[in-house]
Amino acid sequence: MFDLLVIGGGINGAGIARDAAGRGMKVALVEKDDLASHTSSASTKLVHGGLRYLEHYEFRLVREALHEREVLLRIAPHLVRPMRFVLPHDRGLRPKWMLRLGLFLYDHIGGRRTLPGSRGIALRKPPHEAILQDRFRRGFEYSDCWVDDARLVVLNAVDARERGAEVMTRTECIALDRVGEHWRATLRAGGAGKTVRARAVVNAAGPWVDSVAAMATGGRAEAHLRLVKGSHIVIRRKFAGPHAYIFQNGDGRIVFAIPYERDFTLIGTTDQLFQGDPDTVAISEEERDYLCAAASEYFREPVEPADVVSTYAGIRPLYEDNAATNATVTRDYGFAIDAPDGETGGAPPLLSVYGGKITTYRKLAEHALERLGEHLEVPGEPWTVDAALPGGDFAESFDAFLAEVRALWPWLPEETALRFARAYGTRIERVIGRAQSLADLGRDLGGGMTEAEADYLRREEFAHTAEDLLWRRSKLGLHMMAEAPEIAAAAR
Repeated sequence: MFDLLVIGGGINGAGIARDAAGRGMKVALVEKDDLASHTSSASTKLVHGGLRYLEHYEFRLVREALHEREVLLRIAPHLVRPMRFVLPHDRGLRPKWMLRLGLFLYDHIGGRRTLPGSRGIALRKPPHEAILQDRFRRGFEYSDCWVDDARLVVLNAVDARERGAEVMTRTECIALDRVGEHWRATLRAGGAGKTVRARAVVNAAGPWVDSVAAMATGGRAEAHLRLVKGSHIVIRRKFAGPHAYIFQNGDGRIVFAIPYERDFTLIGTTDQLFQGDPDTVAISEEERDYLCAAASEYFREPVEPADVVSTYAGIRPLYEDNAATNATVTRDYGFAIDAPDGETGGAPPLLSVYGGKITTYRKLAEHALERLGEHLEVPGEPWTVDAALPGGDFAESFDAFLAEVRALWPWLPEETALRFARAYGTRIERVIGRAQSLADLGRDLGGGMTEAEADYLRREEFAHTAEDLLWRRSKLGLHMMAEAPEIAAAAR
């Protein structure tokens, strides 16, 4: 008998499973595909307060997100890194006073801040004069953070397992039935079925949350989702430097252009109402052309569809608040609790999770367990605010940690040492083991991934397939498409 069954292996499900397991609950997490295989690996990969949400008066969400940005910088310093964002002023769009006011609020609404504040900048000076069109003369820059979204999910799941949770990937919940004071869940994995029992269920199924709620309640649950597709394009590196750009568009939306995986620039995102199968989501030509055109309004050299080397798309399961446009639907989260008698110790509760952002997942998990605590005993107190994620337990700065890695393993190629430090943090020793040379890590499977790393990812991080290794545990798929068959063979 589990205390809690969590359905969905995205960031919300993994975060809730980790928090609950750390409080001493007996937890099971089931995911029908791989961890982070849908929405949570298709984000813009930012840990941010959401500057544009201030326009929609979502002050609570921005305040919480900015606070959580600081928390994630502290507990996952290997995965989360600061980045400066440059916002060119377009005379035909938001006036300067509005941008200044928004950035002033952004600097101060979140409380304690470790990142540099915003400032005005001249764009007709290096490096921006060679990158942006001549009509952009002034702008602003401010701080936010970049994150490897899929690895953030995986490390939450790894920590949940190490705290006692059972994590079952490629395992689908196909039936949920109340039996007395517990749930009976029917699970299917690879054609085989089994049942488990749980005192409570958290439905964190993302785009499928309404479907799971309907399955559990015999169709009684109301639909609360607006499915919005966000698509991104990847092009060869458009500009040098560690900064990113945030571009305003005439339709009121914004588009980011972000340094990505050393050799590339990531451009996104879109907001399109989605009505289809979330398992088959993909960017449309219309979205690709929109992103190319939006970036071309700012870059000195236009972005053409032929420049696109990779794309991805995901479905945001947003809480339906009847907003007029997809861009203005709240990115805040909400819960729906189904416990018919409402009494502690009565009918087992089902908590469904709607909306949310990568940035606020940890706080969402705390709030989810608080809501469950109204219907069953949830032991312990919130604890994740100061608990480092796996690999994040180094006391000094990331640069100091990276220098230590390079001193300990001088034979690692410079880029590999950086990638290992970012991906694995202090757990890098578990990947390298007793190796004394690059050859000791085994055959290079392409792009710098060795047999030793692939073995570690299969053994410790729930990886099974080539796609798991290439696109979620790493992003090496961008660099090594020709070598993919070798990775596939190693992943079997």
